[in-house]
Amino acid sequence: MGTAQHVRSLVAAVGLLAAAMLPRPAFAATPHDWPMFGWDVGRSSAPTVPMGIDAGNLHTLRRQQVRIDGTVDSSAIYLHGVTVKGARHDAFFVTTTYGRTLAIDADTGAVLWEFTPASYDSLKGTYRITTATPVADPDRRYLYAAAPDGLIRKLAVADGRVVWRTPITRLPAREKIAAPLGFFDGRVVAATGGYIGDQPPYQGHVVLLDARTGAVLQVWNALCSHRTGLLEPASCPQSDAAIWGRAGVVIDAATGHIFVATGNAPWNGVDRWGDAVIELDADATRILGNYTPRDTRRLDEDDLDLGSSSPVLTGGPYLVQGGKDGVLHVLDWRRMAGTAPHRGGASSRVPTPGGAMLFTAPAVRRAAGGATWLYVADRAGTAAYTLVGGTLQRQWHNGHAGTSPVVANGLVYVYDPQGGLYVYDATSGHQLAELDCGAGHWNSPIVVDGRIALPEGDANAHRTRGVLDIWRLPRH
Repeated sequence: MGTAQHVRSLVAAVGLLAAAMLPRPAFAATPHDWPMFGWDVGRSSAPTVPMGIDAGNLHTLRRQQVRIDGTVDSSAIYLHGVTVKGARHDAFFVTTTYGRTLAIDADTGAVLWEFTPASYDSLKGTYRITTATPVADPDRRYLYAAAPDGLIRKLAVADGRVVWRTPITRLPAREKIAAPLGFFDGRVVAATGGYIGDQPPYQGHVVLLDARTGAVLQVWNALCSHRTGLLEPASCPQSDAAIWGRAGVVIDAATGHIFVATGNAPWNGVDRWGDAVIELDADATRILGNYTPRDTRRLDEDDLDLGSSSPVLTGGPYLVQGGKDGVLHVLDWRRMAGTAPHRGGASSRVPTPGGAMLFTAPAVRRAAGGATWLYVADRAGTAAYTLVGGTLQRQWHNGHAGTSPVVANGLVYVYDPQGGLYVYDATSGHQLAELDCGAGHWNSPIVVDGRIALPEGDANAHRTRGVLDIWRLPRH
């Protein structure tokens, strides 16, 4: 190492040490985690605990742009006060499109460790990508991450060491891991879809993995669903039925029941479940409820995936499902119970905020007094609705495009993929701020412990460099 480079490295190290020694923000008396996409297993994207940023201190946020070795076309997760490399850190964790997973110090932006799968060099720059957000184990010592080689890996929070790795597809060149990973009751939950163009053969399926050993416990196949286990895709006569919505597999925390929505494919209500909403038992062994629109054949033929987004649990008997048809379907799930096929019968339908295809995960907030609010963004608008009976009533609307919203401390955060993170009052919709940031794709923010983390960049650009934006409240 040359003298000048040595000096620069020494200065950088001293700077990071000084930053780490600064006191934490005063608000952080009770820090919290953000362990998975959507914050909880129901993917509400609406924490029920204070996250430190509010309308009073929003304008004091300061941004840092962290340059990383890859594009993160998803969201970060966060663990506070964990041991990494022998020291205590608040840390963000992200997975890049070609499967690198990084631990990043939330106070300094320093990369604490970086795991690179052996498949990386053969996949970088190709069409084979992942947009899956990792998930943290509740023990806070491990996390689980996907890669486009079709493997789920258990990584140590302390150093990125691989504990186990398990394939969840027999054809990773066709079956993409796009949806975020989940964790419930000692099991890692993952799902598969297909790549752009829907090149056959592939099938959407849900996989449950033993978090301790990595063993495949159960597979539910959306096509050839009478068969269990991982399929050789060509062995099933039908293709597609991707499970690729931004929220992926949604779980009812009270029962452990699993909810998914599928993309275009044949449907017969028996063993072909294209363009359907499905409720499975907690072990993914049987169907407990199902729904498909009456025009399911048209959806399949016109590539109008009902499952371009994931089911939204509202905390009551109603589910909301949006799709490429530009419609929010409100479903009285009591009427969809059982294994018998349920075709049609939605309680009501309203257009998406901009009337556009829905590729995002709505946020759900239970307000004081018990009202259920739904926040939805698409390519042409952002809107808030309240759920009254079986009907969505729009409360506010604007023309700003957005990805998956997040609601925290009475504020709604919506990232415009053309650039800019908008912040609104959750009740009135009044715009409170526009935070500067670059363009992206499906990226979405998290708001936790007085910080905001938002990746930039588009997986479809196939880049191996990217940016993680971190906004923080000022320190004393």
